[in-house]
Amino acid sequence: MQNEAGENVEMYIPRKCSWTSRIISAKDHGSVQLNVANVDPITGLYTGESKAFALAGYVRNKSEGDMALTDLVAKNDAKALIVE
Repeated sequence: MQNEAGENVEMYIPRKCSWTSRIISAKDHGSVQLNVANVDPITGLYTGESKAFALAGYVRNKSEGDMALTDLVAKNDAKALIVE
């Protein structure tokens, strides 16, 4: 719902899972939201920007959270530091 100025005035705006596009309910205590930092490809330093990914508890319960996050980061051209 919006007021006359066009601003959102809802008390609760649900999130959607970035992997499955399911709506994350308020009672889903297994869900997480992760911010992945954008990294400068030349220097390897944090640029001050990040991309948020929300994963539903359903994805984490099926043990697919790491695969989902890895694929989402790769698809969105976010650079991740892989430590071996």
